[in-house]
Amino acid sequence: MLPDLTTLSDFRNALAQAPGADADARAACEDRNGQLTKPPGALGQLEEIAIWYGSWRGTARPEVRAPQVIVFAGNHGVTARGVSAFPAEVTVQMVANFKAGGAAINQLAQLADARMDVHALELDRPTADFTQGPAMSEEDLLAALRTGWNAVDPASDVLVVGEMGIGNTTSAAAICHALYGGEPGDWTGRGTGVDDEGLALKTAVVAEAVALHGSRDGLEVLRCLGGREIAAMAGAIAAARVLRIPVILDGFICCAAAASLARLHDQALDHAVAGHQSAEGGHQALLARLGKAPLLSLGLRLGEGSGAALAIQVLKGALACHSGMATFAEAGVSDG
Repeated sequence: MLPDLTTLSDFRNALAQAPGADADARAACEDRNGQLTKPPGALGQLEEIAIWYGSWRGTARPEVRAPQVIVFAGNHGVTARGVSAFPAEVTVQMVANFKAGGAAINQLAQLADARMDVHALELDRPTADFTQGPAMSEEDLLAALRTGWNAVDPASDVLVVGEMGIGNTTSAAAICHALYGGEPGDWTGRGTGVDDEGLALKTAVVAEAVALHGSRDGLEVLRCLGGREIAAMAGAIAAARVLRIPVILDGFICCAAAASLARLHDQALDHAVAGHQSAEGGHQALLARLGKAPLLSLGLRLGEGSGAALAIQVLKGALACHSGMATFAEAGVSDG
């Protein structure tokens, strides 16, 4: 069961006290993997995925039966600076599209037989322009974290979180720059497709914001530079950690939310794998910082949880082999 979150300290404590993977289940998965009718390591990363997943689900022969996809939407005050190629009204319009089943993520969630939920977070009240002050108050941050925290179905067995929010690649770039340093241009990409002039403006905005707020604790970075939908993703990823539900991370924005948790606790993302490497500017560098090798690299830059939802198919393939293949003994095949 998830504890209630009434303060930010509750969130920090829940993450710090979250249980780890099941060591016995991991050992059993490794033992089974060693007996399957294949040369050692022949299935490469699929073997690692199956063992990782089984260790978090507590079984040597795991299956995916109840995936959940959650899309969070929020609006950003920093869009007033002209950092996006699209107006903020698109966020509202896309939420309607999600609810009508017309977006890419709807198709990929359906393909994965996943439950899909959509949470719009106060779209009529954008976060503040974080070049002028913190994006959110502590109360706003806690409310967004709680939305994500409470959105996770405890009965789900793998979680994907996605987002919609015009301006949120600027927010994600600022979060990464604050957490990891480097140059602002290292983390800033074209997002929805800004031109060279727009990219230069966006990079300057990221530099301005981080100069104002500095590098802080993970939750403070999220509060000062994040968005409601980014904080909600962090809340959902943390809830899954407490519930021992494996998570497939989506692209740059999702991983920026996850990075704020990694700054809070070294083991905060042990239950997560990277679904894909997106085409957005800093995602490859961010995955390297998080120590996550992507399952897919298809040049995607849509967001919505789309790359991670597609990667559910890779997870299912890994588990089909791990749990369904015969052992050498069962098949009557000599293992050498």
